Amino acid sequence: MTQTTEISSVDKSEALARFIVETPLSAIPVEMYRKAERHTLDTIGAGIAGAISLEAQLLVKTLVAAGEPSGASALWAAGRTLPPISAALVNGTAAHAFELDDTGGCDHSGAVVVPAAIAAVEIARDAGRVVTGREFLAAVVIGYDVARRALEACGAYEAHNGAGFHSTGTCGPFGAAAAAARILGASVKETQMALGLASSFSGGLWACVHNGAQSKRLHAGHAASGGLLSVLLAREGFTGPTKIFEDVWGGFSKSFAPQSEDPDAWLRDLGRVWKLGRVSIKPHASCRSTHAAIDAVDNLRAAHGFGADDVEAIEVVINPFVFGMCGGFDRHPMPSAQLSIPYSLAADLVFGNASLASYARERRDDPRVEALMERIRFTVDKTQADDEEPTVIVTLKDGRVLREHVPMPLGAPVNPVSDEALLKKFKSVSGMVLAAETVDKLAERLMTLDASEDVAADVVALLAEKPASTELFHV
Repeated sequence: MTQTTEISSVDKSEALARFIVETPLSAIPVEMYRKAERHTLDTIGAGIAGAISLEAQLLVKTLVAAGEPSGASALWAAGRTLPPISAALVNGTAAHAFELDDTGGCDHSGAVVVPAAIAAVEIARDAGRVVTGREFLAAVVIGYDVARRALEACGAYEAHNGAGFHSTGTCGPFGAAAAAARILGASVKETQMALGLASSFSGGLWACVHNGAQSKRLHAGHAASGGLLSVLLAREGFTGPTKIFEDVWGGFSKSFAPQSEDPDAWLRDLGRVWKLGRVSIKPHASCRSTHAAIDAVDNLRAAHGFGADDVEAIEVVINPFVFGMCGGFDRHPMPSAQLSIPYSLAADLVFGNASLASYARERRDDPRVEALMERIRFTVDKTQADDEEPTVIVTLKDGRVLREHVPMPLGAPVNPVSDEALLKKFKSVSGMVLAAETVDKLAERLMTLDASEDVAADVVALLAEKPASTELFHV
């Protein structure tokens, strides 16, 4: 699709399908290819670490017990294979299992788009087709774009998630379908059908926050596998609804977001504003809504040189929406701690960071963390917007009162993590599972993925290697 293509006379799904199929590689800005490399590396690192998550292990156990055969697609860092749809399910779930994956897309676009795209590369490989790095990255960019447009059509994050939907699960299938369709060379009609079919896999609710349920992790895997399956079905002639993005009864946004829908968002600035550009990489192993508070404490600690033992009290001034999602004090199970601002702040102060290790069971049981959490309180400010970041007020035992507000957390496009920090994160979490030599090779190849002549040979082969460690991460 060129920027002059007439789109007013066709269904939105057809116009979007044309964009997915026909956008030339040259139309995607160079900076989007660079950013796609970083997000692919980050997602794959999260998925490698997630291979030793309880969620991924239970999922594989269940699939195998149900008679799922070995297949042509690798379970990342597991040394075994499953059919592509199941591999996308497991790898997507693993990529979101430890809250390490990126945010600001559909929301967690990486854990949805990249596993589906990798599985599509394996399908193409087995059909005798080579997918280059640039072709792969273009599919990833387009997948992120479509996934975010789905959320914006629902009125964006605050409206849709505020209504109780986890947008990774509801909006993600469209991004996965877009990336897979692009890689597999689907026609415009097949891609339009796939987009319609993807709506059948939209699902996921925020009820998981009330008991730290593992279902949140499954939402990403389900979206990845659903989007891929939609493309495979469409290629066989299975039809989907063509009016899925229209403002009609049964349409996606009209059904999921009747009070906040913005159906024109599907095509607004299509091919001009690339949605990957707004996506953040997470430096902390927790819900993104905890990050501004963590950064605020880190900034104060760096500026004033205090530690956990010096803190008398912490007050967090917060909006009602984020308080409802991240204002809990539960330390168990791990998903509850990762959604908890009080735990995240206490762990960051006691252990010096909010990395994945800080959320392990033995650290959640540390009495120093529990004691510090008891000195944290919230003030809910109803005048704050749902997307406004909290203000953190730290009172020290020497009487000093320190205040910090971080309007844009570390990892955001305007406040990015450096390549050095990104690689450090990747090697740290991937090294929990794979041998150091394999991790180093993956890091090098993923950071130069645009130059790859064969993604399956350069990257997927390494993802298929057996793990150096299979020890379950203690959640």
